[in-house]
Amino acid sequence: MKILAPGNVPFDLTIDVPGVEVARYVMRDEIPEEHVDADALVTWSSPQRVLDDAARRLTRLRWVQTLNAGPDQALASGFAPDVVISSGRSLHDATVAEHTLALVLASVRRLDRTLAAQKDHVWDRDLGREQANDEGRFTLHGARVTVWGFGSIAAVLAPLLAALGAQVTGVASSAGERYGFPVVASSQLDEILPTTDLLISLLPATPATTHSLDARVLGLLPRHARFVNAGRGATVDEGALVAALREGTIAGAALDVTETEPLPAGSPLWDAPHLVLTPHVAGGRPQGAARFVTEQVRAWLADGPSGLRNVVER
Repeated sequence: MKILAPGNVPFDLTIDVPGVEVARYVMRDEIPEEHVDADALVTWSSPQRVLDDAARRLTRLRWVQTLNAGPDQALASGFAPDVVISSGRSLHDATVAEHTLALVLASVRRLDRTLAAQKDHVWDRDLGREQANDEGRFTLHGARVTVWGFGSIAAVLAPLLAALGAQVTGVASSAGERYGFPVVASSQLDEILPTTDLLISLLPATPATTHSLDARVLGLLPRHARFVNAGRGATVDEGALVAALREGTIAGAALDVTETEPLPAGSPLWDAPHLVLTPHVAGGRPQGAARFVTEQVRAWLADGPSGLRNVVER
């Protein structure tokens, strides 16, 4: 078996499995001609053009393993229908959960406002008075938090929110209990949004989730509610979000992802009020990538596609 793996990643990606030839490529460069006979491709942070080219030229390819939590880039590349695609789900759970919590606290505690005041050398006395007169909207303690997309990242994030006193409810494809937290079905979302203080989206980018957070959904939230997105930018109607922030129909938002990345200089998101923006840095480097890929390769050799974790439906 010949597997292509990026050789210029800033983390360990050693794949030492008997009978497996590991060929290295540069993430931003097209696959060298001498390696187009590869059986498998490991990808992380390559431009779309590199994956598109690989889909055209790697005609013997049977499997693509992306180290990204979301497989949307690989799915958009046009790999043949019989090519198995598996994601890096679980490799970013801890870091995304940590960053999401940071965005939540930055919004709830109004750090965007205090940082702006710091830049202007202003001691914002009004903020303290507003907090003293508030009935709980500056804190997670007692807040009703809805997490839309209750997968492995939510498994790490939900206990952190609960430790700070939040009442966490998940939203997933089916109702029940996950990781010790109540989960409602997506069809029940409209019922819980009017009582939600904080809505967190961890949704993946799929045709079904495109602009899931639109003007109608935003309109169901109370005016004091806040929204945080650490999933995918394509799931948000950004025009509707900017309008809601400007009109004050929601109190604030924090985004780590946007529909177009890098965010264009002319995007109205830059100047939207009460918005915290970070440049898609929640995931960072995949944690334990070498071990994960090695286990995946061994599983493929032993059982083929049926032995893999995180296989993506196509």
